[in-house]
Amino acid sequence: MTGVKSAVGGAARQAAAGLPRLLPPVPGDAEDLNAHLTRHGRLRYHGTALLHAVKAAGLTGRGGAAFPTHVKLTAAKAAGRPVVVANGAESEPASEKDAALLYHAPHLVLDGLVLAAEAVGAGRAYLYLHAGHAGRIQQALTERRRVRLDAVAITVAEAPARFLAGQETALVSRISGGPALPTFDSRRVTERGILVQNVETLAHLALISRYGPDWFRERGTRDEPGTMLLTLHAGGRPRVTEQPIGVPLSAALGVPDAAAVLVGGYHGTWLPAAAVPALTLDNAALRRHGASLGAGVLAALPHGSCGLVETARVTRYLAAESAGQCGPCLNGLPRIAAALAELAGPRPRRSTLHDVERWAGLVTGRGACHHPDGTARFVRSALTVFGAELKRHASGECTATDREPVLPLPPGYAAPTTDEEWR
Repeated sequence: MTGVKSAVGGAARQAAAGLPRLLPPVPGDAEDLNAHLTRHGRLRYHGTALLHAVKAAGLTGRGGAAFPTHVKLTAAKAAGRPVVVANGAESEPASEKDAALLYHAPHLVLDGLVLAAEAVGAGRAYLYLHAGHAGRIQQALTERRRVRLDAVAITVAEAPARFLAGQETALVSRISGGPALPTFDSRRVTERGILVQNVETLAHLALISRYGPDWFRERGTRDEPGTMLLTLHAGGRPRVTEQPIGVPLSAALGVPDAAAVLVGGYHGTWLPAAAVPALTLDNAALRRHGASLGAGVLAALPHGSCGLVETARVTRYLAAESAGQCGPCLNGLPRIAAALAELAGPRPRRSTLHDVERWAGLVTGRGACHHPDGTARFVRSALTVFGAELKRHASGECTATDREPVLPLPPGYAAPTTDEEWR
């Protein structure tokens, strides 16, 4: 560890006492290795001890599925010499949390990746991300190599800028030299000897290694302990914040009023504004409304914007971003997108709403991956929450007074047209 400033234990404990836990305490700062070690100190739990600590902490995946982390780690260890991948290919256009973490606190992610590799006996470790973030990560890796910090070599693999590029089987295909497209395989990737963890999950792993499971459980709820990063769209530019799981949803959102709220991202769920005051930021509460934390996105639809127009615009993007490998994506999603565009306009045909509802049911559960399911969930929630707006559109009216888009799409977006765009 020559050349690295020694961490002061008391300062590290004080820094960990409050929030943020994951991001630097000074907004906008990016931590180098010295600052990282000064704030957090040395790792304590390794190997089997870390597996026990993660189980006691109750950490769940922060990539969307909220699957118990210790279960995936244990399954990967049983596979023998697995490959470990940190998934930072945040392809959800409304989410910026993973990008913020990789830029501002890359060493927490890298700590977690190495810890996971050591705990499961992995021979190889990858960090999978989009090209725009590779420079900052390479800088952090150079700092670590200079002092021989990591026992496991880390390879950076770049993902194409496509919505499905971060899906687990697409990720596996890409790091194996193929296109970043979902593959047909009934087995979980962990059963194939590949452990994939979201970068935020790995950053929490690094914190649990330092401060222990009891510290991790000081925030959050009993069943969903800890904190999470959120990307908030609530007027002005999007911002990333860290919140304890279980806080009031209205407090996490931070706006006094909205026409509706999108929870979980573009595979998430629209909720009526009237439901928000009674809800908390946890899957147990959201599940009762058919929603989940998903990609950690909260987006407030302002009064004066049309939820049908927003949903139709995003659904058109989701349909274009499908891999086109199965019937639900190849045929179903484009039809749903076209019908939604009609519903978002004046005086749609009476049969169009019925068609969307029927097609959303037909695509669910039949895709090669969960892209059709997530898109159908997003669409169905819009039909429910914006039911009154549907009736206005049927009579040629719309409540929208502001035509500016609210939900973001990639700048200069163009749908993929060649195989090379998936590589």
